[in-house]
Formats: sequence, C-alpha cells, structure tokens
Amino acid sequence: MSRKWLILGGGLTGVTLARLLQEKGDSVTVFEKNAKSGGLCVSEIRNGFTFDAGGSHIVFSRDTEVLAFMQDVLDKNREFRNRNTKIFYKGRYVKYPFENGLAELPKDDLYFCISEYIKMLIASEKGEIAEPQNFKEWIYATFGKGIAECYLVPYNEKIWNYPTDKMSKHWMDGRVPRPPVEDIIKSAVGIETEGYTHQSVFSYPIEGGIEALVRAIEEPVKDSVITSAEVTAIEKTASGWKVTAGGKVYEGDRIISTIPLQNLLLMISAPAEIKAAVDALRYNSIACISVGIKGTVPDISWMYIPEEKWGAFNRLSFPSNFSSKAAPEGCSSILAEITYNEGDVISKMSDDEIIAHTVSGLKEMGLVADNVVHTAVDRFKYAYVVYDVDYLKNIKTAREWIEAFGIDLVGRFSQFEYLNMDGCIRSVMNFVEKQ
Repeated sequence: MSRKWLILGGGLTGVTLARLLQEKGDSVTVFEKNAKSGGLCVSEIRNGFTFDAGGSHIVFSRDTEVLAFMQDVLDKNREFRNRNTKIFYKGRYVKYPFENGLAELPKDDLYFCISEYIKMLIASEKGEIAEPQNFKEWIYATFGKGIAECYLVPYNEKIWNYPTDKMSKHWMDGRVPRPPVEDIIKSAVGIETEGYTHQSVFSYPIEGGIEALVRAIEEPVKDSVITSAEVTAIEKTASGWKVTAGGKVYEGDRIISTIPLQNLLLMISAPAEIKAAVDALRYNSIACISVGIKGTVPDISWMYIPEEKWGAFNRLSFPSNFSSKAAPEGCSSILAEITYNEGDVISKMSDDEIIAHTVSGLKEMGLVADNVVHTAVDRFKYAYVVYDVDYLKNIKTAREWIEAFGIDLVGRFSQFEYLNMDGCIRSVMNFVEKQ
C-alpha cells in the first residue's frame, strides 16, 4: 500500500528522497522555506558568471552506485576534469594532500616534516604514543609534529573555526590511514605519489552550476516541491501527521526531516534535556565570495589556504576551470569560502567589507590585479557540522528522542553528520531501501 510522505526541507537530500520514494510508488510533498529548492547546492548566475552560492561542489564519489546516479541524472550536461589541487603555503603552490607534496616545501620545513614523521613512527613502534583523546592529538599521532604544525592543525582550525584539541577524533578514526613511510620518503625526494585518487577525475555540470544536479534530480517530482513554504508547526495525529507550512495545513502518513535539528525543535514540544543537547551541537556558517575577473586564473581546481596572512578564506575554487560555460568569454572566476560563527569578526562584517578583505588577499597572492569585474557574497547559517568533544553524547540524546517521537532524520543537518553530496544521497538510498 502506498504511503504519503511529508518531507521537511528541499535541499539535495529532500529532493532525492522525494524522487526515490515516488519511484517506489509513494506520494510525496516537500516543503522548502526558500524561493527555490537546493539548500547549499544552489547556484547563481550574475553578470554572465555562474557560481555555487553555498560553496564549491563537484561530482565524484567512491560510492559507485551514488556516482552512477549523479552522472545519469545529469546526462549530457556534464564535463570531466582532471583534478589539480594545491595548498598555498608560504607563497608557493604545494601539491595536495600536503604529505604528497613535501618536496615542494622550503628545505627547513621539509626536514621538519620528514624527521618528525620518522620520530612518530619509531615512537609508535615502541608503543610510546598514547591513544589520542581529541582531533589534535590524532593529527600528531598520525602525521607527526611537522606535518601537523605546518599544515594540518592551522588549516583545520581555520576551516572549523574551532580549536582542534576541543574537537572529537571519532570522525577521522578509520577514515584516514597513516601514510605509508615509503610514500612519505618518495614525496620528500620528489618522486610522484598520489592521494585521494577517487577525486583524480571529477565531473561538473556544463550549464547551471551544481544546482543543475538538484534540478535534474527534482524533475520527476517538481510538482510535489512547494517553495516559499516555511514549516511553522508539526502535529502528530491518530492516523499520521499534520504539517503547517506557508499558512496551509497538509496531512500525511509519515514525516521526514532534512532540516537542521535546531529548526526542527522550534516546531515540536521537546523536553528540556533534548533542547539542551541540540543547543550544544556546534556548527559553522559560511560566506561564499564570488569574484569574476577579466583574464585567466591558474590551471587549478581548488586550493587550500592554511595561513591567516592571506585572508580569512580557507579554500578557493576556480569555477571557470570546472565548466566552459561558467564565465563570459575572456573572463575567469574564483570562489572564496570563509567559515564563521555568529558574534565573531566575520559575522559582523558587511558584504562590502568581506569583498574588500577577500580581493585584497587575492591580490597579495597574485591571483587578481585591477581586473575584477564582478563580486558577490552569499551567506548560509548552516554549512558545516563541527564535531566537538561532546558531540557523540549530544547527538545520541537528540536523535534517539526525535526518532522515538516518530520523525525520521535524513541528511547532513538532520542527522547532524558531516556528509558531502554523495554522503547525503547515500543516506537517502539507505533510508528508502529500508521502507
């Protein structure tokens, strides 16, 4: 017997849920508070430039089923690119990941990284390294003091906007192995080594930015996606659920939330300890600065910026290198990403101030001159899940109560997991398979 699903949130997760549930024969209604669906996967076309407003996204995955799904829905609207990723370190382009580009470091830093890596290996063999208790200790125990202090700690503290010794290590355990000593030595003497080979070739929509992926997934269910419909109330009934959105009441058999837990709790009456657990969950906001220029940019896919001296941005991507249609003829584009939290310096800056700060840094790096022809800023309150040391306890408390209440949680900010696009789609596939 078919069911009627009410889906809160029309981001990538919400529209994918709607499509796959409808394919199973169920009916769906998706509620999206913004004027268009897509969430963090929206793109904006301004002055002929296409930018991903919620941060740079590409189409790749180790998960062959998910990758095939994304490639199939995009059909012919995709181009393939070879990844060329760099770290901007002390004014030079260093191969990414950092441990694969050691030969490109200044000699003193190269010696520091390789000697500390070997010291760490010897200490590990002797059983002298204690079990790491936080993310910072995990970095030191996995890569050694040199790689930790030159790159991994400063970069991670910049992107997470949070001290690494106050972050949980659970999300890295088992996901990132210690680099083989042979690879470290090869990297140090300049013999080519590769990391993250699953990203070595990626695809990207030719037209429409990453939002084209959302539009393609949404196509069969677009009439079931209601935009400009913020959910204001949820009510459990004898036969299912009622949702109030956009001033109207909708009824269904089951309800799925893909929206941030913080927003969901505004709609239901939860005990004080559940509210406290959700309030304690940490996240980052993001400001994405679009910069269009006359002329060219380096043949780089994206670039990580660990040092504060260049600016607050932690990552740059080059959309005009992803798609032949992302910038007007004779122009190129750069997308800078800055993570922040309410109350900090970035949150208090105006868009004009953020643009000036970013363009100044890009000039110092030699990426732009007086050739900037377009700028814009897009901000998203919920961008990254931050795994602090109390995360596991708080998320367990929150999830168990909400799911016992009868609301299914799927996606990045409802599961409160750091899921990439492919991880969001995988979470949907896993959920739908169980229904």
